[in-house]
Amino acid sequence: MTESHPYSEQIRNLEAKIAETQVLALDPDFAELAQTELAALNSQKAALDAAAEQYVTSQQHEEVGVEPTKGPCIIEIRQGAGGDEAKIWANDILRMYLRFCETQKLAVTYIDDMVVKIRGSVKLGETVYSAYEVFQLECGVHRVQRVPETESQGRIHTSTASVAVLPEVAASAVTIRDEDIEWQFMRSSGAGGQSVNKTSSAVRLTHKPSGIAVTARQEKKQEQNRKIAMELLRSQLWEIEEEKRLKEIGDARSAIGRAQRAEKIRTYNFPQNRITDHRTKQSWHNLSGMLEGNILDMLTELREEYYSTEPQSE
Repeated sequence: MTESHPYSEQIRNLEAKIAETQVLALDPDFAELAQTELAALNSQKAALDAAAEQYVTSQQHEEVGVEPTKGPCIIEIRQGAGGDEAKIWANDILRMYLRFCETQKLAVTYIDDMVVKIRGSVKLGETVYSAYEVFQLECGVHRVQRVPETESQGRIHTSTASVAVLPEVAASAVTIRDEDIEWQFMRSSGAGGQSVNKTSSAVRLTHKPSGIAVTARQEKKQEQNRKIAMELLRSQLWEIEEEKRLKEIGDARSAIGRAQRAEKIRTYNFPQNRITDHRTKQSWHNLSGMLEGNILDMLTELREEYYSTEPQSE
């Protein structure tokens, strides 16, 4: 790659090592060892080339003002009504998405408890969509009806979990003043190992004008968590501004909903082995398989039906 990027020097050094090792491989006494080393060096270079390409692409996107909705997304899942069963259900929803990401080769980064960033693209039908476009219709309240494992009488319980899907927003797209931010730093807890827990690497920031508070704790370095927290804040502020804009121009999709986080969008009915989306009135069966991540068909059919529905004015 000829573009300037932070990986240039590392790539040049690797190329030099690869050239040296290729010469060494011509010597029969060192050929086997050299081939093993070449494989490792080429693997490292491929990873750096990919990182460099992603960096250059992201820089170009910022320069030309690519829509935030054409890139990665952040998914945040919170338990709703239903006590311990709601907590289990929230984890089931997250697991469903993560299994889907595995099968579709989407990259997942853990940001905080029940918060992940997803990068990549998926083909739905005949069209390839960004991570945000794939998951944007998952935003809202997901309701489950089932008999919990802890229920001795066999009664069906209803629990909920809310899903928020936010796009990754460029720094230039949202203005955030330094004086509007209040930072707190703490030791991480939970996953991450002792090296994470020994230092005050976890970050919590509060945006005073909006009252939005976000936390990032998964990375070992405080600076990385600061960056992640700012990304989360930008995404949430962008969502608020987008809502204001849509209200000003009139919500053309009000007849079937816009998949906002407070809107009940879907019911997962275990006794009937059925998933029903309330916006498009579509239903799917094989509920257990879909909770294992087999949701490609559902996402495809939902998107086709959702965007083929004629908007209605009130």
